[in-house]
Amino acid sequence: MTARGRQRKLTLSILDQSPSHQGEDAARSFQRTIELATKADSWVYHRYWVAEHHSSDRVMGSSPEVLISHLLAKTNRIRVGSGGVMLQHYSPYKVAENFNVLASLAPGRVDLGIGRGPGGLPQSTMALQQAVAGERDIGGKILELREFLQGELPENHPLHGLMASPKPPETADIFLLGTSASSAEMAAEFSLPYVFALFLNSEQGVMTQAMENYHIRFDPAKIEQKRAMLALPVVVADTDDEAAELAAKIKVIRISLESGRTLTTATLQAAENFGQQSGEKFEINVFDAPVVHGSPEIALQRLLDAQRLHNVDEIMVVTAVNDFSKRLRSYELLSKAATEANIGGITGRSE
Repeated sequence: MTARGRQRKLTLSILDQSPSHQGEDAARSFQRTIELATKADSWVYHRYWVAEHHSSDRVMGSSPEVLISHLLAKTNRIRVGSGGVMLQHYSPYKVAENFNVLASLAPGRVDLGIGRGPGGLPQSTMALQQAVAGERDIGGKILELREFLQGELPENHPLHGLMASPKPPETADIFLLGTSASSAEMAAEFSLPYVFALFLNSEQGVMTQAMENYHIRFDPAKIEQKRAMLALPVVVADTDDEAAELAAKIKVIRISLESGRTLTTATLQAAENFGQQSGEKFEINVFDAPVVHGSPEIALQRLLDAQRLHNVDEIMVVTAVNDFSKRLRSYELLSKAATEANIGGITGRSE
């Protein structure tokens, strides 16, 4: 693929929700995740992240730390991480310990993506938090997690001197995932790499605002810590028509609560359950997902265009096709197209 002007590298990665394909059980779903991860290890992808979802019969990954450990043992090169740990439910100290163990098992290959959402229904949130873990603000928990990982709790911290063991040769890299402009602002304030998850929030205008906020608010003095990323719904097929047909089946199910809170769910039933468990009045809407789709060359060019438009370094690919063979084929085709276009890395235009 030719490109005008200066070349800019684009990194491609995968975010896997460990979906149940056509009613498969959890054992089969995790075998699919392992198969995709091992193939991605030999393809062009840089990272492989697994998600955290609770009380779901559609997406199986409720414990990313456990799955990450297994995937690290099954792969050799690719970085493996969470996309992401729902930190509101947990002690930052315990999360730091978990990821220090992982980073000691596979130094230099572990990522710790943090999510601000619940990753489940109100009942699962209640069960996880037991009414006390969620009382602290998420920003404070993120800062404390980073301090534990770095072994640098400030002297005025009540836990000063406490170490999150073991101490790995190289700590896990921290990322903040989000679906709003405020999450981008938090990432910039904390000088963290940021991933906007369009596959969860289909509003492209919000994505544009979030990325603008991240770039504008990030401290130039800490520019070496900056990394702007997108997690996009993507479908690649041998022909444009096939890709369009597969993409048309992917929907975004959004529930809006009377309090103003909105979130997406995997199914209409999950949205109904969330609304009923919330105790609020609610409204459910179904939208076509903003899927980047096409034949390999077309899809890759659209990703390069998105990179240039939003000034990002990396795109995480989320392919929610309910047929594993076609899902696997989509990732393979994109990898081949990226490899063929490679000039010392995957490259896109910088005008």
